[in-house]
Amino acid sequence: MRVLFDNDVVLDLLLDRAPFAEEAAALFELHERGRLDGYVSGITVVNVFYVTRKLKGVDAARMAVGELLKAVGVCPVDRGVLADAQRLPFSDYEDAVQHACAEAGGLDAVVTRNLEDYRNAALPVFSPGGLLKHLQTTSP
Repeated sequence: MRVLFDNDVVLDLLLDRAPFAEEAAALFELHERGRLDGYVSGITVVNVFYVTRKLKGVDAARMAVGELLKAVGVCPVDRGVLADAQRLPFSDYEDAVQHACAEAGGLDAVVTRNLEDYRNAALPVFSPGGLLKHLQTTSP
């Protein structure tokens, strides 16, 4: 299963945000073991740098971005993705961009803690815990 990790899931992992970091770590571990193919959008990488720099400084932000780029695939944000996002029936444009990136990348689902923001999604949307349960029930 190919999934896009939304900003919140990635930041939960990288900043060890309790109580959410545990489920995020479990998902990234499944990705590392090949049970899940994880991606982020290009804007997530920028957001990781911004938030981490504010909280932990520029060196930690650079390290977090480096770790993220080694760990997962990145779906590009281009004019087409931005235009597609603008047409989506989402109230939050950033979430629409995330969804449009996942669609353009041919991904299967989006993983986010903000399920309400994705209520108009065309792709399946899972919470981190919801995806963990889904993967347990569909395990080969």
